[in-house]
Amino acid sequence: MRRVPQQARSRAMVERIVEAARVVLVRDGYESFTTNRVADEAEVSPGSLYQYFPDKSALVTVVMDRWSAEISDRVAASLAASGPVDVQDPAAVRGIADALLSALEADAGLLRIVWEELPAVRHRAAQHALETRVRELLAVYLSAAGLRSADPAARAWVIVMAVENIAVRWVLDRPAISRDDLLDELTALAGGFASGSGADARSPE
Repeated sequence: MRRVPQQARSRAMVERIVEAARVVLVRDGYESFTTNRVADEAEVSPGSLYQYFPDKSALVTVVMDRWSAEISDRVAASLAASGPVDVQDPAAVRGIADALLSALEADAGLLRIVWEELPAVRHRAAQHALETRVRELLAVYLSAAGLRSADPAARAWVIVMAVENIAVRWVLDRPAISRDDLLDELTALAGGFASGSGADARSPE
């Protein structure tokens, strides 16, 4: 941001601009995203917008940062509610996969922009920030669960990368796989990685 709003009225206007930027980005796509369109959507003058955001790139950055934080906060809340993850419990592993999938589903339109339309450098920055936050959270919970035979950080990296990329493609491509079936497969995959065993970790029927 070019400057930080100090007064309540200015802060409210900035929030309106950021929300408008999100709407325009999803509705029109990255290539058609312009500061003038955002100003129109927010019902502010271009001059007012430029007081806080110097260009298109600055607006997109704020939208991406907030989106990444929202997803990681949802996953963190789910982990916190469940307590330390018992990697031998398929229900616990399924809960993690469900939390990540739900977080990605919450704004599929913006997810598509991030994965398919943003320039590669910007896309990777947003994706990396999300992966890092979720991976760090998961590593803490895996460590608390008592994984002694493996590095929880390495195990968390594998789980997050595998589950995240499969979940993203399911949300965007909508293959002929039900949500429950997907969660069963993610549970088996992530559960096997987490426990370090090759055993099937599918949830009981």
